[in-house]
Amino acid sequence: MPSHVSADRPAAQPPGRGSVEALISQTRRLKGDVDAVRRDSRSEGADPQERWQRALYDLALHQLNDLDEHLAQLRDGPAPLPAAAEGDGSLPELRPEPAGVARESLLSRVGSAEWNLLTDEAGWSGELYQILGRDPATPALTLDELPSLVLDEDRSRLTSMVTDCLVDAKPIDGEFRVVRSDGHVRTVHMMGEPVLGGDGSTASMWAVLRDVSELRRSQRTVRETHDSMQRHRRQARTGQRLAAELQEAVLPPGRSMLRLPGRGPGTLDLAGHHLPSGTDTLLGGDWYDALELADGDTLLSVGDLTGHGVSVTSDMAMLLGAVRGMAMAGAQPAHLMSLLNQLLDATVQPALGSAVCCRYRPATRTLTWAQAGHPAPLLYRGGTGCVLSAPDGVLLGATSGAGYGQAEVTLEPGDLLLLGTDGLVPGHGRADSLDRLLGLAPRFGTADTAQDCVRAVVEEFGENGREDEACVLIAKVSE
Repeated sequence: MPSHVSADRPAAQPPGRGSVEALISQTRRLKGDVDAVRRDSRSEGADPQERWQRALYDLALHQLNDLDEHLAQLRDGPAPLPAAAEGDGSLPELRPEPAGVARESLLSRVGSAEWNLLTDEAGWSGELYQILGRDPATPALTLDELPSLVLDEDRSRLTSMVTDCLVDAKPIDGEFRVVRSDGHVRTVHMMGEPVLGGDGSTASMWAVLRDVSELRRSQRTVRETHDSMQRHRRQARTGQRLAAELQEAVLPPGRSMLRLPGRGPGTLDLAGHHLPSGTDTLLGGDWYDALELADGDTLLSVGDLTGHGVSVTSDMAMLLGAVRGMAMAGAQPAHLMSLLNQLLDATVQPALGSAVCCRYRPATRTLTWAQAGHPAPLLYRGGTGCVLSAPDGVLLGATSGAGYGQAEVTLEPGDLLLLGTDGLVPGHGRADSLDRLLGLAPRFGTADTAQDCVRAVVEEFGENGREDEACVLIAKVSE
């Protein structure tokens, strides 16, 4: 390439070969480190953040590859002129691309050119022919002819850059897109300056042109995956907000006392509590409920739908509404479970759930109950606790036409029932959780109200920090 020296300023001295070699070594070590991290983190998952991270790794490697190649060109210096051209001031002969160098390799992505305004001659490096998809045997295009390769919408940008350079001596630094003879569109970054003659007028213009198509593609990928990740996060936040609002409508966080109209011997003193998970992203389908029925009975229920998010919370609200409606219509617990199973089986989105449903009659202190794959209620009496013998029952939604058994127990004044969902005792399986819950019997025996018992559960097992949410419902038979 001709000298990039204007008549009115000296040329900068190139750095020493040793210092460039050191930079090349550092760059290649960094390339190896980045590539190793990229391979270790390679994933085929559909998570937007993973795609964004992969795109950033690819972009970093593209840029380090470019830096490596540019430093190598700086170390090796300009290619020697052919013998016939040395000393005669003519433009160097343009040679075809060396054998074995791929047209899309890094070696073909940086080219140079000079346009002589006095003789109207143009000289291109072989790399520039490759970038622009031109036959090296054809003459280099003049500044007037160059726009013929450029996309229509980018021609005015190129014309403006060239005009500012030639008329106002402004450096060129901009991009435009070219259409190669093979029909491919490439993005080219052009940097150049005017070269002044002895009289101070512009004698020629030199430029370095770089194919940045892959770099821009990588940057676009990073931008698009980043935008996708941001949309994913916004959608997740919106979904969690809707789930929280729906859950709050069904189970207000501050609701612990459950007051029923009936009072007197044999009626129930009730208290319940929802214990959140340690993260807002795990809002799910746990519920507890108590309802005074038209015939004077009391409905008690707890349950849990698998999964998290607004759809699960919505299904939980639907299921809780169905429980209330069926109980009001007179459905006994076993029949109610069967109907709930049919309901989940008929939903568009398959779902699994567990539940306990109890119907309590104050006049006889009779508790009739059924369960669907859920921990049985715990009965505390006289300072000790036990697990009620569970009737048959499978998870809701697990199989069509499942049958559910029903059990009955007579309670005594002062008895206490605890109904809960999995996760009530954080970090423990069902067996360990059961032992720890039964161990609360002495504290329950001295408690005056159901609310005191709920408070004891929260104090013992914590309000927050669970891997998953949980619910507890306590009913104490009035004396």
